[in-house]
Amino acid sequence: MSKAVTILPRTLLSGAIEHLPASKSLSNRALIINALAGGKATLMNLSDANDTVLMQRLLHTPSDVIDVEDAGTVMRFLTAYFATTNQAKKLSGTNRMHKRPVRDLVDALRTLGANVVYEGEDGFPPLRLRGFREQRTQTLSIRGDVSSQFISALMMIGPALPKGLVLKLKGRILSRPYLQMTAELMRYFGIPVEWEFNTIYVPAGRYQPVTYWVESDWSATSYWFSFVALAQSASLFIPDVAAKSLQGDRVVVEIMEQLGVRASFNKAGLQLAKGGAPVKHLTVDFSDCPDLAQTVIPACAALRVPGTFSGIESLRIKETDRITALANELSKIGAKLTGEDGKWDLQPGNPGEMPSTLTIETYGDHRMAMGFAPFATKTNLVILDGQVVRKSYPNFWSDVAAIGFFTSD
Repeated sequence: MSKAVTILPRTLLSGAIEHLPASKSLSNRALIINALAGGKATLMNLSDANDTVLMQRLLHTPSDVIDVEDAGTVMRFLTAYFATTNQAKKLSGTNRMHKRPVRDLVDALRTLGANVVYEGEDGFPPLRLRGFREQRTQTLSIRGDVSSQFISALMMIGPALPKGLVLKLKGRILSRPYLQMTAELMRYFGIPVEWEFNTIYVPAGRYQPVTYWVESDWSATSYWFSFVALAQSASLFIPDVAAKSLQGDRVVVEIMEQLGVRASFNKAGLQLAKGGAPVKHLTVDFSDCPDLAQTVIPACAALRVPGTFSGIESLRIKETDRITALANELSKIGAKLTGEDGKWDLQPGNPGEMPSTLTIETYGDHRMAMGFAPFATKTNLVILDGQVVRKSYPNFWSDVAAIGFFTSD
């Protein structure tokens, strides 16, 4: 059985975060681009998250059977990479991975000229890749509201196609900062990507083998904002976090300011402290930063701040159905998360409804574990299957201990 992590409550926090990981989003993109550059780039400060370790290993395995485990980014990026570099592979993963849709990506790859076969249910992994003979078209149309990882995967393989690639994004574009991140990284490696209105132009060409340093992960940084917001008193320092970032989750600075967190940057990193009182009602559109939902919504519930949220539809098809998971676990403190027509409302309940010991189910989802960890500022906390954090932040519990909490597993 997976071990639970028990955290004794603490309301006064201070110290430094010692093991903040590098961005796995940037790391995994850099690894794909470097593979397409012939493996000659110098990549520094790669993430130690399991998703990135897995990507490094699977990119170069001679095996024709690829097990991506629960890593959605690895599945999407490797499907495009192996398909268009004419490699015969079978890609599979966990049971949950086999329930996460890939039809839009597979349809796009087939239109380009890849031979991709579903080995189970149509529209879902596992997939059998049987080669790529020739590029049939230069232009693809794909919905802008599908996973941004589908679009990023296609963007990155574009330069390796003889005719390059033109991507026409249809309708509303979700997670736009992740696509901008991909475009900026491709430009850094020598491909002059252009983006005009809803069309992305990727010319054929060769990535340049440059030296690239991966910046710290803003998704991981977000959890420390929540700890500060929920604590009675807090002063936390996070080294090597820059004010400017390619990552859309940097917007957590502005969001959490509304929940009473003051952030200040210097050459060494980021200082977090208690600021003013939280707002009376928080409204956030998570369309460009869906990974922040599991940080911000639990923080609002614990602070008893009602909220109105949008842009979280994609959470249904992540490591778990994250909307249902949030609603289930928030109900344990009397909070209600309900929604329809793309809008979700949080009614946080009463202060007296926080139990003396709170047990949180993670549903196999790393962000459930870390998003609810700051509740340890309010009560005795038990996180079931605490080791799920290895997916993105392997040393998370060590950092929780470093700021004064007693943890046991």
